[in-house]
Amino acid sequence: MDTDYQTLTFDYRPSMDRLAREPVRHPVVVIGAGPVGLACAVDLAQRGVPVVLLDDDCTLASGSRAICFAKRTLEILDRLGCGERVAGKGVRWNVGRVFFKNERVYSFDLLPEAGHERPAFVNLQQYYVEGYLAERAAELANLDMRWKHKVIAIEPQADAVRVRVETPDGEYALEAQYLVAADGARSAVRALMHLDAHGRTFKDRFLIADVRMTADFPAERWFWFDPPFHPHQSVLLHRQPDNLWRIDFQLGWDADPVLEKEPERVNARVRALLGADAQFELVWVSVYTFRCERLDSFRHGRVLFAGDAAHGVSPFGARGANGGVQDADNLAWKLAFVLQGQAPDRLLDSYASEREFAADENIRHSTRSTDFITPKSDVSRQFRDATLALAKDCAFARKLVNSGRLSVPAVLGASPLNTPDRPGDAFVGAMVPGAPALDAPVREDDEPAWLLRRLGQTFTGVLFCADASELTSTLVQQLAALYAQPVPVRTVVVTEKGGAGVADGLTAARAGTPGVAGIELVQDSDGHAFARYDARPGTFYLLRPDQHVCARWRAFDAGAVRAALDRAIGAA
Repeated sequence: MDTDYQTLTFDYRPSMDRLAREPVRHPVVVIGAGPVGLACAVDLAQRGVPVVLLDDDCTLASGSRAICFAKRTLEILDRLGCGERVAGKGVRWNVGRVFFKNERVYSFDLLPEAGHERPAFVNLQQYYVEGYLAERAAELANLDMRWKHKVIAIEPQADAVRVRVETPDGEYALEAQYLVAADGARSAVRALMHLDAHGRTFKDRFLIADVRMTADFPAERWFWFDPPFHPHQSVLLHRQPDNLWRIDFQLGWDADPVLEKEPERVNARVRALLGADAQFELVWVSVYTFRCERLDSFRHGRVLFAGDAAHGVSPFGARGANGGVQDADNLAWKLAFVLQGQAPDRLLDSYASEREFAADENIRHSTRSTDFITPKSDVSRQFRDATLALAKDCAFARKLVNSGRLSVPAVLGASPLNTPDRPGDAFVGAMVPGAPALDAPVREDDEPAWLLRRLGQTFTGVLFCADASELTSTLVQQLAALYAQPVPVRTVVVTEKGGAGVADGLTAARAGTPGVAGIELVQDSDGHAFARYDARPGTFYLLRPDQHVCARWRAFDAGAVRAALDRAIGAA
């Protein structure tokens, strides 16, 4: 029988920390067991860092809340051990359709090319994602989950952060070398530290209705501007698992949020969309307003903010939860490297600068989407409606339509961790330093596989070869030396489609180099890997543990790789 994650509760267990004479110090304390806090805690624990996760509740998200999980988030969840469950349970989609009044004006495909393991998006209720992550967390011995632990005081100190918590058994204190605040838009940590987020409030209200019904709508994103069933406003429809459908109705600023949640009013709006005879059940209803905002800095000494505690966006474009999980992906490896003595504390400054940049990008896109969806003047509305009318026949107008620029990962091109391309090393395409790595189908031991599954957890070099005969004993020895250093660099060798002697070539090269480790061979199945990385034989990429490119060269140079590695861990 499937777990009912909406009614699932977690047991409160008293912590032995409350019996200690002095506060017990932990390497990392994460506050908030939403998708962001759980992802960060699981990532840290998988890297061998003992972590305590505190949450003031003992349940998962109420209602579906965040439902659109992007391709990049799925790839991160793969590395955390629950991507397959999310992708398997969720509704996969790549196509969106835009309607104006009663007419479809155009459609778009967010992943038009083949050769990707994950779709552009999966729709899945937030409580499932939290439940899968919580179950993964329970499997990790060095992850201490403490439910019904409410943070009531934060005391930053020179070498730690003291946290006071309230539990059913009374209060106690503990300490963290580093504290991750992932406790949501109403962050208690933010309030206790007297920190304010700054941004813009949008004077509009939206109704979310989760409706259970059997319908033949395709698994696509449908967005209506000014439809006849909801005139002068917008409507968004998404399919979820379990015969649930998410419907967002724009209400306008003057709408009464209490009145609009009354079942008879919601039912009337849903019937106007579906038809008078439609059979459905209301499962969850919410009315919301929103702000696009962020903290001025995501790092305050040993306290680091992530997810909605650090930044907030409108729901158009699915940038909230996806941006937050990418915060965790960026932060966890850096915290692990610092705590394990592989990188200096200043590496954490790059978390703040990189994710502040990403938040600004998300806020910018989110603000533009909201301005297009909710025009603030008659002139703006006339421009929007004229754009929509033209979009049916004119490609240029479709580029101006903004029903929510959907979440994509930020390209961290200005990161201090990047090594610029060398003069003469000309590249084209998307895989610039700072970009997240793209996936591609490969073959390993003559079995189908995926490139991204071979990357991550530590620094990884990707060496492209025509075939394995290029792996001389000298080259193998140099690659093995990279893996043997204090901050190891694994190497994945990608040979061209049809390249000869994949396994035999590495075996022969290893024969004169006993004890070789940290080198893996795969074969480009259909040319996607070479094309997406603009690779030619000899091209070498250095990827960070979060699978972002930090350097690339047209020819392998062990000294250049070591220098780029020092820069990428903040040591240079």
